Amino acid sequence: MKILVTGTAGFIGSFVVQQLLKRGDEVVGLDSINDYYDVQLKFARLEKAGIARDLVAYNKLTTSTLDSRYRFVQLKLEDKKSLHSLFANERFDSVCNLAAQAGVRYSLTNPDAYIQSNIIGFMNLLELCRNFEIAHLVYASSSSVYGLNQEMPFSTHFGTNHPISLYAASKKSNELMAHTYSHLFGLPTTGLRFFTVYGPWGRPDMALFLFTKAILEDKPIDIFNNGDMIRDFTYIDDIVEGVVRVIDHPPRKNPDWDAIIADPSTSSAPYKIYNIGNSNPVKLMDFITEIEKNIGKEAIKNFLPLQEGDVPATYASVTDLQRDLGYHPSTPVSLGVANFVRWYRRYYNV
Repeated sequence: MKILVTGTAGFIGSFVVQQLLKRGDEVVGLDSINDYYDVQLKFARLEKAGIARDLVAYNKLTTSTLDSRYRFVQLKLEDKKSLHSLFANERFDSVCNLAAQAGVRYSLTNPDAYIQSNIIGFMNLLELCRNFEIAHLVYASSSSVYGLNQEMPFSTHFGTNHPISLYAASKKSNELMAHTYSHLFGLPTTGLRFFTVYGPWGRPDMALFLFTKAILEDKPIDIFNNGDMIRDFTYIDDIVEGVVRVIDHPPRKNPDWDAIIADPSTSSAPYKIYNIGNSNPVKLMDFITEIEKNIGKEAIKNFLPLQEGDVPATYASVTDLQRDLGYHPSTPVSLGVANFVRWYRRYYNV
């Protein structure tokens, strides 16, 4: 297939590109390369895929030096005119949208960034997928949409009507917008609610990266909710396996969908929502212990109350993804953390 993958200078997107190329797809990668976090890391991810930094320019396709089937363009999803030209010229089979303004806490102080990228940008993608008859739009949602829900494990069959951050609200909006286009125009869409993705080349604003950096530098780590947090940490390889499986399986109309019961994970339209997590939540303090063990040094701990917008626990039910597509996450936290710490030491030479 010929696939557009957005967010390919990002953590998940860079790995998805590798997997798609490995199996023989042609890929066009897209990223705005914004400065939400260190752009050096974003360019390093691109260079790992053969996209030379000095050749990257806005709205210009650059071919990988490692694989001619991969080309990259720096582009904002809000730039509808340039995005339209890209779709018209390339004629994609499928689109995997992993680009977004990420971060729960950042959304408390920079709300406009989420509206521009996650709402307006996503709207542009929906319109282009509709007009160019894309066979399948896969897009990143988030476990954050569960908001005030407390029934565990989180299931896509639960309602998600009480988000507690603008980031979560923007992802919930994406799901609603996608359903509208699936219903009105028959566009097959699948939303993936990611659960705390971690691993080598990960985001600097995530706990594993922040903790590892601070411990190595003998600085204190901030531990919110006084450490009483549980997260369904999901290793990057397991996430990528699930994403690629989903790309290959556009949803169909559910002939058994009941408008009275109204299961929110499916529809009479070609629409589907999946959780994609490890389904094996870990206590935050146990996660920190694993980092300490791999670094060989105890963290200086600064215990703080729960932050606005954060939830104390996440736990994914992935039974639908297992049943439909044979998804089986297999990477234990012990191995995943060890791989990350090894990468971090090598990348930063510490």
